[in-house]
Amino acid sequence: MSDIKNSEAPINTTTIDKNLVDAPTNNIYEAISIIAKRANQINSDIKKELLEKLDEFATYNDSLEEIFENKEQIEVSKFYEKLPKPHALAVQEWLENNIYYRNTKDEEIEQ
Repeated sequence: MSDIKNSEAPINTTTIDKNLVDAPTNNIYEAISIIAKRANQINSDIKKELLEKLDEFATYNDSLEEIFENKEQIEVSKFYEKLPKPHALAVQEWLENNIYYRNTKDEEIEQ
């Protein structure tokens, strides 16, 4: 996974020039489809990493009477909440040309 903790992706909503987004493919729909697929990959990676870290601090009690807050889990959760959203990370990667993609339809025509 790319270094999401040091990404320059915006945390808030920003406006991006459409021409910058569709420049690599010359098709805005194809570009957005690629970005969406990458955002799903990033989201899966973040979710997996977060669950692994939270699982380190998990305590398994069968008693419903004892519900307490685990400060370490709260801090880890707060850290991940402050990260840029997966779609913002994917757009940033796209604009920096860090996403590899290929058009399989073009490859079929060549063969």
